[in-house]
Amino acid sequence: MAKLKVTQRKSAIGGRQSQRDTLRSLGLKRINDVVVQDDRPEIRGMINTVRHLVTVEEVD
Repeated sequence: MAKLKVTQRKSAIGGRQSQRDTLRSLGLKRINDVVVQDDRPEIRGMINTVRHLVTVEEVD
């Protein structure tokens, strides 16, 4: 299964509570945090919610 490397690039301060909760659910706590998640529809949806705060790369 493919993996996604998700990096938080911007702060969640000033964002909606749902966006802050989504970042926390992804495992991101601060700027430049990096997590590797499975490439699943649920994860893609969470990334789509905070796409302006994160960068995503595919990892094999």
